[in-house]
Amino acid sequence: MFVRLNKFLAEGLGISRREADDMIAAGKVTVGDKKAVLGARIEIPEEFGQDSIDIIPKVCYNGKIVPFLQSYTYLALNKPVGYVCSRKQQGEFPTLYELLPKKYHELKTVGRLDKDSSGLILLTNDGDFAFRMTHPKFVKTKVYEVELDQPLQPLHQQMIADFGIDLPDGRSQLGLARLESDEGSIGADGSRKFWRVTMNEGRNRQIRRTFGALGYTVVELHRTIFGSYHLDGLESGKFVEVKKT
Repeated sequence: MFVRLNKFLAEGLGISRREADDMIAAGKVTVGDKKAVLGARIEIPEEFGQDSIDIIPKVCYNGKIVPFLQSYTYLALNKPVGYVCSRKQQGEFPTLYELLPKKYHELKTVGRLDKDSSGLILLTNDGDFAFRMTHPKFVKTKVYEVELDQPLQPLHQQMIADFGIDLPDGRSQLGLARLESDEGSIGADGSRKFWRVTMNEGRNRQIRRTFGALGYTVVELHRTIFGSYHLDGLESGKFVEVKKT
């Protein structure tokens, strides 16, 4: 069968097809001993085995062979506060990969949570999946539980939920619902400090900046839902393999 080269690169490198096309256009990809061109296809055997490795054309990115990926892995992790979503430790803060067995260290995070936030983070080696989960044109609902440093005033609730707050990178409008005392992972005391926040975009620290623009500080931020994926009682620091949906 013939497979588009950008799909092959996306699968082998854990990137999106758009990123793969950019690599090809920049002349960084070769097939055999020739520079690749946009729209190229390569032939993959219908039934793949060890004897098939020599049949697949050698595809290289920046001189390094791109592996042929036979399967994908998808993980859901409940990230604790204090861990960063990167491969390298940042200062004294450990990377979330320290929570995972070595066999999962090649997976990439699908979006990010900052070190002060906790909750659901997805990891995968499927670049197309990551692209569809994070690109704005594929609307994915995210749900967070938030604790503020002080009760949210009704007027400010209306401003955030109904009109939106102007930030330097555009208007931010969030869905808000109060967390009652018997709800939520972060706890609640019946005050107006605890909220369930729903959003369909994912700009950098958007929730913190939205509340901050009105004088509030987010004390805790915990993501419980990302698209069709839920924490479902997964303990902090633990992970589970999930299926692509």
